[in-house]
Amino acid sequence: MNAERREQLLGLLGRLGLELPPTPPGSPDSDQQLAWLDEALSHTSAGLARNHERLEFLGDAVLRLAASEFLERHHSALSVGQSSALRAQLVSDRWLAELGETCAIEAVLRIGPMAAGDRAGQATLRAEACEAVIGALYRIWGNLDPVLTWLTPHWQRSVAELATDPHRHNWKSALQEWSQGQGLGLPHYSSEERSSIHADPHRFHCRVRIGKRLLGEGCGGSRREAEQQAARAALNSLDA
Repeated sequence: MNAERREQLLGLLGRLGLELPPTPPGSPDSDQQLAWLDEALSHTSAGLARNHERLEFLGDAVLRLAASEFLERHHSALSVGQSSALRAQLVSDRWLAELGETCAIEAVLRIGPMAAGDRAGQATLRAEACEAVIGALYRIWGNLDPVLTWLTPHWQRSVAELATDPHRHNWKSALQEWSQGQGLGLPHYSSEERSSIHADPHRFHCRVRIGKRLLGEGCGGSRREAEQQAARAALNSLDA
């Protein structure tokens, strides 16, 4: 590993609030430790011999365990059902993509030219890289401590946001529960594509109705996002 790459990886660890653990005699030295991190940040599209896939697989399991431990430590009063619903938010691909953006993970991610040019796929790349880094941290330390050190402040912020908006990013389910509770049936969503640009946040426009009543409209970079935003607007109008 060259000096420039080593500095990049150490810089990322610093942004995560971490330093490499000490290396007693007989244990992996810092270059061997950083090799795990380098592997996690080498996407398959880069065509390298070692890539992120295995560490992403490991990181997915470690992430769920760490989230469960976080909830047990900080929100033990929640029921199992409430904890499960909250954990789903805290380990979602959307949440991981936002985490990767906050940590500037793309600055140290090695990807191929086609993947680099796919603007619509950047969120997925960030989410995959974060999971792989979680797997690498577990390999280096051998426990959950570094993962919890990194993720706990981000989770705490997300939980605070969800407390003020409990339906955050899940407005469709909330609207469906409301409409069925009122005996009105299921909401109906109608979407149209208004742009052919993949990264356009207003590519799709959606209207949501219950019966003939228009409740809300929204836009998004995908049909799913536009539907969520329309449901969010509908819930806001109902609250008003």
